[in-house]
Amino acid sequence: MKQRKGSLSWGPVKDARLRVLSLGAGIQSTTLLLMAAHGEIEKPDVVIFADTGAEPGVVYEHLKWLSNSQVQPFEIITVSAGSILDDLRQQVAGNPVRNQGRAPCAPFYTSGRDGRGAPLRRQCTSHYKIEPIQRKIREIMGFKARQRIPAFSVEMIIGISSDEVARAGSSFVPWIVNRYPLLEKRMSRYDCELWLKQNDYPVPTKSACTFCPYRTNSEWRNLRETDVAGFAQAVEVDSIIRPGLKRNDKGTSTGRLFLHRSLTPLSELDLSTDFERGQYDFLLECEGGCGL
Repeated sequence: MKQRKGSLSWGPVKDARLRVLSLGAGIQSTTLLLMAAHGEIEKPDVVIFADTGAEPGVVYEHLKWLSNSQVQPFEIITVSAGSILDDLRQQVAGNPVRNQGRAPCAPFYTSGRDGRGAPLRRQCTSHYKIEPIQRKIREIMGFKARQRIPAFSVEMIIGISSDEVARAGSSFVPWIVNRYPLLEKRMSRYDCELWLKQNDYPVPTKSACTFCPYRTNSEWRNLRETDVAGFAQAVEVDSIIRPGLKRNDKGTSTGRLFLHRSLTPLSELDLSTDFERGQYDFLLECEGGCGL
């Protein structure tokens, strides 16, 4: 597992040469960017969006809206390490992809020997988000690959809210200091939504690849209902990873892979609500005394 070699800060980083806002185009990072535009947090020198090539259509639409200078004044730089979907297709075909080998880097669920769903190690965030952002920062600061950057040179603003505090941590490199303004303000995801609504901004959807396994049933249902092409893409990925992938040249296999923790093919999964399944009769017909 990759070790965190950097640090984090509660408040602005003194003497940092560059302040970067990592934009995922979801609720939290959108709130941070617009709060900066309102002067409610420090202004970033650079705003960077790392494109995996597999975001839902609504995320790209929101990013286009957010990039309008009439919405907020900061330029949004888009970086990419390539299409995660194209890379996955190569891995399924048994071809190594750059430094990722043949094994998938997304946390797909594997049936394993006991038949229970367990996620593979997640490396997609590092490959397609963190590393391309770091490469761009190096370029902006004039440092070549592997060239040493002084410690604490960059303040990285990240949109993690109080209900996700477990995700907050120090950076993986000593020259970047992670900072979480939403935690400083004790703002939750709900607080972010409230702030956006109070300032007449639209509330964006969750930013994640169409086939990200970290989805609840309601989120899968929302993708299916609001993004037909995105859900079809997820079904395709769920299908092509089913046989599993080889981890190395020795033939070690991941086992059968699924997008859903239930190990049910996405195309066959029952994503209906309780109401749609008729589980509302008790509330409609019972007088309520049984539960008291």
